[in-house]
Amino acid sequence: MNISLSERRIRNNRIRRRRELRRRFLMFMFTLILSAGFSLMFFSFRTKAQGNNEVFQYKYYKSIVIERGDTLWGFADEYGIGNNYESHQEYVDEVIRMNGLSGDSITTGQSIIIPYYSSEFAG
Repeated sequence: MNISLSERRIRNNRIRRRRELRRRFLMFMFTLILSAGFSLMFFSFRTKAQGNNEVFQYKYYKSIVIERGDTLWGFADEYGIGNNYESHQEYVDEVIRMNGLSGDSITTGQSIIIPYYSSEFAG
């Protein structure tokens, strides 16, 4: 009787260990798949691919001397158009920040730096 009881315990222990091993393996695979899925989701949302028909714009800066009749709003009309700025005000604000101006008034002979965009790379 002791032999069959002992054999039964050994068999039950083996079955329990197999179940535990299978459960741990399944939990590992589930965790691996879940983390891979979240990683793919996270990195795919952060990626912004450029389409074939989309023209890439490079940002450049140039120094200009203000002439009579020049205004920051005129430069915004000339250089701030397109998809690069949401409004002319945004362009004017950037020029004011870049040059340390106190407002949007400029004077003849004053030298300022203005941003502009071009599709040609000048590297």
